[in-house]
Amino acid sequence: MKTLLVATTNPGKLAEIQEFLSDLPVRLVSLKDVGITAHVEETGKTFEENALLKATHYSKDSGLPTIADDGGLEIDALGGEPGVNSHRWIHKDREDKDEELIQHALFRLKDVPMENRGAQLHLVIAFATPKGKTYTSEGSIRGVIPFKDAPYRREGFPYRSLLYLPELKKFYNHDELTQEENTTYNHRKIAVEKLKPVILKELT
Repeated sequence: MKTLLVATTNPGKLAEIQEFLSDLPVRLVSLKDVGITAHVEETGKTFEENALLKATHYSKDSGLPTIADDGGLEIDALGGEPGVNSHRWIHKDREDKDEELIQHALFRLKDVPMENRGAQLHLVIAFATPKGKTYTSEGSIRGVIPFKDAPYRREGFPYRSLLYLPELKKFYNHDELTQEENTTYNHRKIAVEKLKPVILKELT
């Protein structure tokens, strides 16, 4: 059985990707599993550039085919902010804490009327092989940011406590959505599904 490296240190992301790829005949390992602690500087100007930077770096470092993603929140009224700065939106010298990001977004939007509070969570997943082949796919989920955040928190996913899905009348939050809704609407799953045929072709 071939091995696929999932290049993330976010336990929530890792759990989701493991779930979404559980039907593939591949063995999934994490950065911790292969003893990699080095951090890749995310210098790209887009989600795609950052995802490719991480996937290619860790694939070369580990000698394993690797997937990595990059994504964040894009708020219409703020011209797409925070975008690629979603984890360093407030403090440029360190990653912001989940609660800081939630409160900062609400503060920035405090005078924006409801009809202008559209936003989306958008991500790109990159798949890289040790031979230098690369592939990407993307997924997104649109909604609005209400004046008050969700009462639920899931570590590593602050913006899911902000994005409200009017068609479901629920926040895009793992604890609020049903299992079926989580499966149907998850933007990471959408991106992973697009990559599955390529992963299968390369690893089987």
